[in-house]
Amino acid sequence: IGLRSQLKDSVPVAGFCPQGAYGVQDSLRSGFTSVKNDLIPSHPLELSEKNFQLNQDKMNFSTLRNIQGLHAPLKLQMEYRAARQIQRLPFLQSSNLALDTLRNSDECIGFEDILSDPAQSEVMGEPHMMVEYKLGLL
Repeated sequence: IGLRSQLKDSVPVAGFCPQGAYGVQDSLRSGFTSVKNDLIPSHPLELSEKNFQLNQDKMNFSTLRNIQGLHAPLKLQMEYRAARQIQRLPFLQSSNLALDTLRNSDECIGFEDILSDPAQSEVMGEPHMMVEYKLGLL
């Protein structure tokens, strides 16, 4: 029962993908569909690894609250939120250097640093269309 409650977030929801004018998915705005996104996790630790950073932040905030009081985690959360808002244009990959520095993960080399090369990314779309969509002009 415990695993089933965790799997409810990974089960696909029908009709959630944005529809175009003719009832088909608008690939230009939302990207191509992926079968991987529709699958349930194949291993029980996959959900734990997926939410690792969130769980780590919650644990750090509770420890910080017990040691320094309520103001410290609130201030840190506001700094995280401000650092997350610093982005490049929608069609360029952002490195999130400010957020990595706040989390003290800028000196660690991880799996995603080596295999997430922006030059090999498949996310690139038409720049003008993406900026207009982000600004709400489309």
